[in-house]
Amino acid sequence: MNKHIAEGKWEQFKATIKKKYAKLTDDELLEVKANSQKLAGYLQAKYGLAKDEAEKEAKDFKEKFQ
Repeated sequence: MNKHIAEGKWEQFKATIKKKYAKLTDDELLEVKANSQKLAGYLQAKYGLAKDEAEKEAKDFKEKFQ
């Protein structure tokens, strides 16, 4: 699986993430665009999700938009 979000789906991905996780900044989302694996770390840091929960959430979002 490609670690990057499909370019054509980025805006949709970004809007969906911002709707559910409004604490994420635009700069953080740009980092996620370059490396979608960073999303789990941000979810842990900003929302207090457990590592496995954050990784599952990030994986689910990523799979929707590839």
